[in-house]
Amino acid sequence: MLRLRPQPEPEEAMPSSSDNRYALILFCLFWLAWVPLAIDPLYPHDWLLENMLVFISVPLVWIGWRRYHPSRTASTAIFLFALLHILGAHYTYAEVPYNHWTTELFGSSLNEALGWQRNHFDRLVHGLFGLLFMPLFAEIFQQRLSASRRWQAALGVTLVLAISAVYEIIEWLAAISFGGDLGQAYLGTQGDAWDAQKDMALAGLGAVIGAIWISLRNLDRRQ
Repeated sequence: MLRLRPQPEPEEAMPSSSDNRYALILFCLFWLAWVPLAIDPLYPHDWLLENMLVFISVPLVWIGWRRYHPSRTASTAIFLFALLHILGAHYTYAEVPYNHWTTELFGSSLNEALGWQRNHFDRLVHGLFGLLFMPLFAEIFQQRLSASRRWQAALGVTLVLAISAVYEIIEWLAAISFGGDLGQAYLGTQGDAWDAQKDMALAGLGAVIGAIWISLRNLDRRQ
């Protein structure tokens, strides 16, 4: 049974100067990537919709970093996810040209090599959402609830699935509201009636993998 022990309000974190520099480097690198990807996006209106998440999240991330001072591992993971998101926003998630890139680099298409019939960039990002956010969620549950490793994993996976479900509902509502090509570009189902369920399943799978990795890392540290 999870015991929610009352925790004092966390004092504002006092990160070291090296941690401050590391966070600043990640912040600057993100905007250095964001600026060129904001130029001439494939579908400007969809880019604006996708970047609403960026405009809302950046101040929240800054407040959260100051309050909880996540580890470098968690900070780097969120940074990598943010890069994938702004890449998907530039092309739309359904049209990121990874097949063209792999053909240019290796002389063959990734989809042809794996027998895929659709663009799977969106599936990749949903899976990585679960994987890359687990370190942050585990740290927050440890700080706020003094949760055990087992409960950090269980609550983290649950939170990933909940956020993923809410996001799919938001996508659906946005697609209904805007309709037409913009709604379809934002939804990005590529004709798959089970797209939302598969996306949520991949997010959950990514979270489970992340929880296992965190547990193994902690086990290795105790040995």
